[in-house]
Amino acid sequence: MTTNRTKQVVWAGILTVALLIGAVSGYCFSLGKYEKIKANGGVATIPVAKLADGKAHFYKLEDGGKEIAFFAVKASDGSIRTAFDACDACYKSKKGYEQQGDKLNCKNCNQKFAINRLGPNATGGCNPGYLPHQLNGGTISLNLNDLRGGARYF
Repeated sequence: MTTNRTKQVVWAGILTVALLIGAVSGYCFSLGKYEKIKANGGVATIPVAKLADGKAHFYKLEDGGKEIAFFAVKASDGSIRTAFDACDACYKSKKGYEQQGDKLNCKNCNQKFAINRLGPNATGGCNPGYLPHQLNGGTISLNLNDLRGGARYF
């Protein structure tokens, strides 16, 4: 009789742990790769300190019911690079980019782009859509009109 009771307790414990793992995993994956930000006075800002790790940080800004996705990253030369998380060629797939070392990889066509080369001269095709920014001391400022210019990707 005790063995049946022990089995029931063990199975109940296993089921509870499995449900907890499923709930936590679902919550974590629902957060996604994007941090939501807002524009104030026509400008969205990001603290430069967030980029000190050299990793691409992905953001979404909601404007008029449309979510505009972009990223900011500190290149190995110390410069800040900002771009839309989409390109002229693959934007319809809505897959965006992921960082692989010192490159950003298009998750649709697997083409790779050196972070140090992102900018106004790397446009068209599958290059990440250029997004201008201003560096103001410890803050990166993105003009809302520039962000709206990339809304067509999303």
